[in-house]
Amino acid sequence: MSNIEEFPLSVHRRPTEFEALVAAGSAALDAIPGAVYLCDAEGLLVAYNSEAVELWGRTPSAAKTERFCGSHQLYLLDGAPLAHSDCPMATAIRLGTPTRNGEVIMARPDGSRFTALVNIRALRDHSGRIQGAINCFQDITRRKQIEEEVRRKTQDLEDFFENGAVGLHIVSSEGIILRANKAELDMLGYRPEEYIGRHIAEFHADAPVIGDILQRLSCGQALEAYPARLRARDGSVRHVLITSNSRLVDGKFTNTRCFTVDVTQLRAAEEQRRASEARLAATYEAANVGISETDENGRFLRVNDALCRITGRTHNELLGMAFSDYTDLDDRLEDGELYAQQVRGDIANYAVRKRILRPDGSVRHLDIFSSSVRDAEGRFLYGVRVAQDVTATQQLEDRLREGEQRMRDLLEALPAAIYTTDAEGRINFFNRAAVEMAGRTPQPGDEWCVTWKLYWPDGSPLPHNECPMAVALRENRPVRGAEAIAERPDGRRVPFIPYPTPLRDADGKLVGAINMLVDISERKRAENAQKVLIDELNHRVKNTLATVQSLAGQTARHAAGLEEFLPTFTGRLLALSRAHDLLTMRNWQDAPFEKLVHDIVAALSGGRVVTAGPHVSLDARAALSVTMVFNELLTNATKYGALSASDGFVSLTWKISVGDQSQGTLECEWLERGGPPVTPPKRRGFGTRLMERCVEHDLAGEFDLIFDPQGARCTMAFPVMLPAAHG
Repeated sequence: MSNIEEFPLSVHRRPTEFEALVAAGSAALDAIPGAVYLCDAEGLLVAYNSEAVELWGRTPSAAKTERFCGSHQLYLLDGAPLAHSDCPMATAIRLGTPTRNGEVIMARPDGSRFTALVNIRALRDHSGRIQGAINCFQDITRRKQIEEEVRRKTQDLEDFFENGAVGLHIVSSEGIILRANKAELDMLGYRPEEYIGRHIAEFHADAPVIGDILQRLSCGQALEAYPARLRARDGSVRHVLITSNSRLVDGKFTNTRCFTVDVTQLRAAEEQRRASEARLAATYEAANVGISETDENGRFLRVNDALCRITGRTHNELLGMAFSDYTDLDDRLEDGELYAQQVRGDIANYAVRKRILRPDGSVRHLDIFSSSVRDAEGRFLYGVRVAQDVTATQQLEDRLREGEQRMRDLLEALPAAIYTTDAEGRINFFNRAAVEMAGRTPQPGDEWCVTWKLYWPDGSPLPHNECPMAVALRENRPVRGAEAIAERPDGRRVPFIPYPTPLRDADGKLVGAINMLVDISERKRAENAQKVLIDELNHRVKNTLATVQSLAGQTARHAAGLEEFLPTFTGRLLALSRAHDLLTMRNWQDAPFEKLVHDIVAALSGGRVVTAGPHVSLDARAALSVTMVFNELLTNATKYGALSASDGFVSLTWKISVGDQSQGTLECEWLERGGPPVTPPKRRGFGTRLMERCVEHDLAGEFDLIFDPQGARCTMAFPVMLPAAHG
């Protein structure tokens, strides 16, 4: 195909190559294998064949003057853009420089790319002037991919050889080391020039071994983990395993490929293991305790002489049995279940005391210590069981236990807290009453007293090693007339009177002490309650009179007349009276918040105050303040708010936000709905100021009263002691 007009040639002049190719047209170019195109001296495309169009993915526009190449875009092999004016065709036209087997990347309009192998030659006229150039190119993308794959695989093979974790070397048929990787050189400590090019026999510690290796390989035999010894550069000998085979070319032995695995440490460990096993075997048989190895079902795999003596059976008899076969029926289940858990891996080992039956009918008591041997993956291999005959010990323990049990039964029956210690003060017995009084169970190693903390009656700390029990042991005498206070872990304190008395053996030697603790909490509580009640009564009478005086004055100051003053003042006095009644019933101790709320709202709300919240106790001061606040809220709701309408109601809810272990925050919300529309008052009345003072000043809390059109909303929060702190 041509985009220039053909012109007649002079009959007197031979046409140039350029002229002949142009004149021949696209049909002639299509006959050329491969993609071909022509450019004139200006670089304009003048002819191209159909294969070029196919590779370009486009047909050059006849209306446009396209120069140097018909491709959409050109790139260098590194991906950098290549302008058409800088391509090899442009260089050939400008300078006449040919391109032989050059490579560029051509891009098609659809974005696909291929690598093109280009051969470009300038076309000259008879005088040598450049008339144009011809480019024959072909798609070599697949060839490039194959070349890249070969290059990558070659690199991988080189990397595998040089950087493999296992030593690798190649030896010629004459025994000369041709190559060795880094792992092999590092294993032996040689530099490449000290190792490569030398005969392999120079580095073997045993000549017969390397001779046998070379002989086998020369005959085409393969070696698999062949043991050998190699000399390292530092003079040490490394134990290795060699895996190798021969390379044959046309049936002729050319070289060997050898993998070398260093097993020096493994061999040393194996020798240590064999020595350890020998020592273990000697110990196994010489031991005075019975030792055995058992399979997963408890059948004996190995037994020592001591176990034969203990059980009264021969080696052959035991090797045909399981340990359950001679275990007493009453003990068989426990031992069997523990062993099954050990085999499964639920427990690593266990100890158990059991009875066994000997062939002569006698019963022996054995202490069994059982453990497991497992492989690297944790699979059970066998159990190791050590058996010690403790029959005599068991009989003695039984007699002592019978005597101790009688004493324990006696002490447990006593209602007083009783415990005993050894001569060093370590607690070795305590009855249930002692646990109940101390609020804890004494732990092994506890000394002097079963209590958690001790104080003198004045509240100062009393160290355990200075308590009456410690004095009785130290001075070897009874201690009487002392009082102390025990603090339980839950914070409760218990006053008590101790009666420590030393215990001596038949020779008069101190062997321990016994102590009885008499709880005097009720007596102290009665004494304290009486004192507190008197003090509280004196204080409350003064405070109540002052409160009544303040209520009267403030109510009178804000009342329009006697008719308004009397019910308001009476209501506030009744609220104060209800709180006093509740506190008096509880001896002015803590008052339940929910009971306080019920007593306040029950009389006036008609069941239209819905309450919900957890149990919480208030001290006397907080109870009085809260009573005044809720009375004001209820009075306002009845007169002006939600309770003044037949469909109105009030929601009173509360919750506790925990702070630390002893204190939290009580958060309350009073919400009115269903009453007449609410408008904020023009001035703050005494009731609002009273509520703010009760919460913010008296209780150190926060108070907020919002006059929402749908109904008043009051929130308040103040600190309270958590229930655990009162224990």
